[in-house]
Amino acid sequence: MATPQAGPHLLLSFWVSMPPQPKEPVWKLAVRAAVRTAAVFGVLFGSAGRLDWHRGWFFMSLTIITLAVILPVFQRENPGFLRMRLQKTHGTKLFDRVIYVILMVSLFACLAVAGIDARFGWSSLSFEWTYLGLFLYVAGCIPIGLAVATNPFIERTVRIQKERGHVAVTKGPYRVVRHPMYAGILLMIGSWPLLLGSLWSYLPWAALAVTIVVRTVLEDRTLRRELSGYEEYTQRTRYRLIPEIW
Repeated sequence: MATPQAGPHLLLSFWVSMPPQPKEPVWKLAVRAAVRTAAVFGVLFGSAGRLDWHRGWFFMSLTIITLAVILPVFQRENPGFLRMRLQKTHGTKLFDRVIYVILMVSLFACLAVAGIDARFGWSSLSFEWTYLGLFLYVAGCIPIGLAVATNPFIERTVRIQKERGHVAVTKGPYRVVRHPMYAGILLMIGSWPLLLGSLWSYLPWAALAVTIVVRTVLEDRTLRRELSGYEEYTQRTRYRLIPEIW
């Protein structure tokens, strides 16, 4: 679920999805993550039609290093984070089931379009743009990491976690915006076109961004209506994604 004030990390929602049982050995999680990494590799290089794509390899290396670093940190700072992604949950809002599919399709479309762009040379960004991409990538990781470390109710879908005593989280990055993880996702995935050298992949990113904005509005509406204390929280933290703007 998305949390009281933070949406799910899309990348981790993909790499660490929910199996049939709530608890499984660590090796099964590692195998599952490896399979999903292979899927990303297949989409990226399959659409490019070649393996000698240096920016594709750079992107894959950055992704693997990031996962290797953040997963243990997340597990230490928020022990329930991975566990909640490993068990079935009930009560996901209907609108979010549809939105989640759109988000995942848009995410993979960013990779596929970048690969096709590299194959046919539709756009060609110089390698210097990679530096801006790295800046946006790191800038996106920061609110995501802070949200996971602060919020014990982070899940991949929108629901009220009554069985866990769900309350509104108001500290840390939630003092700045109500959905810091969504803000981080937009920045991180917004870095992909620059890292992969494809202006055209900003088209599916735009679709993803619009979908996240819609999800933010619907999630806010749900939390205002169903989560105790959230309405009061919105009076203190007025902005959803961008401070002083929205």
